[in-house]
Amino acid sequence: MNAAPVSISDDAKPRLPRGVRLTHNEAQGGWVLLAPERVFKADPVAHEILKRCTGATTLAEIVDDLVRTFAGAPRDRIRTDVAALLAGLADKKLLEFG
Repeated sequence: MNAAPVSISDDAKPRLPRGVRLTHNEAQGGWVLLAPERVFKADPVAHEILKRCTGATTLAEIVDDLVRTFAGAPRDRIRTDVAALLAGLADKKLLEFG
């Protein structure tokens, strides 16, 4: 079953909201998003995306950077995957857009 495409504008500037941070945690075995009373483990791909979510970089710029980092991966696929991850995190109040 295919999910509906996520609609996030290319000029949206994702950032971690106040009280949420991305940190490396040996006890958790890697990168985690720490939020009040919650911890979410970030896999290596999620970490690559999240470390670019500074509030200064647009979604299009993040996708372009990831295309360069993961040479050979199709831009449309990267855009779709990044938008889905960011939308899911925004739904959980772990990410916001400027």
